[in-house]
Amino acid sequence: MNASQELLRLDGVGIRFGGLQAVGDLSFAVGRGQVVGLIGPNGAGKTTAFNLITGVYKPTEGRITFEGQDITGRAPFRIAQAGIFRTFQTIRLFQGQSVLVNVLAGLHLRTKQHWWQGLLRTPAQRREEVELRATAMALLKRLELDAVAHEDVASLSYGVQRRVELARALIAGPKLLILDEPAAGLNDQESAALNRTILSVRDQGISVLLVEHDMNVVMNVTDHIVCINFGRKIAEGDPETIRNHPQVIEAYLGRDDDEDEAGDTAGERA
Repeated sequence: MNASQELLRLDGVGIRFGGLQAVGDLSFAVGRGQVVGLIGPNGAGKTTAFNLITGVYKPTEGRITFEGQDITGRAPFRIAQAGIFRTFQTIRLFQGQSVLVNVLAGLHLRTKQHWWQGLLRTPAQRREEVELRATAMALLKRLELDAVAHEDVASLSYGVQRRVELARALIAGPKLLILDEPAAGLNDQESAALNRTILSVRDQGISVLLVEHDMNVVMNVTDHIVCINFGRKIAEGDPETIRNHPQVIEAYLGRDDDEDEAGDTAGERA
């Protein structure tokens, strides 16, 4: 992959928490319009890597670039403004609010009117509100959520709430969408729908970086996979390469009880 094809790159990125190296010397790239999976056993450092990319944590070593610009250690809102948006392992919707209101919340970086125009309900503000609602409804229809647009998210199934969270991230117009365990808690039918959604996102030219334990999802939607263990990269390649990689198999299955116990301890630390 040449530099013009790269969207995101990590070069030797790492972070220490006290004496613990949670992530170390991590290097990989996400191309434009590419789906990349970041996999590894529990406690391998995957979510920590996401937090480094999105500015939640500041790396203690290495460099992160996005569209050729150094974003290492930038504040999360600055990284969002650059075009990187994420979902989380646990659903973070506004309970007691409708699907539409939750999705509209993702447009806060795209509004052009000032807060005082909202208070005064100026004509410009009202026009923008109509446009944003139309944009939100079009997205909900594309994700087959328009029928529940005015339902309280708390009344919806877990799988539908996951899709609402994804819609809120998508409506912000990301260049890179980061998904943290998007298939967690989904049944087979919901996972299949998630696969289709991720592929449709990619087909729109949006890059996707995902952490996921469901290997059916990972193997079906990714173009490239990076596997880490104990915070360090142990392999990367296309899905077929990773499926048969001996170090990846060992990281997931272990070699003996002693090593499994050591892995569990490391997971608790990370």
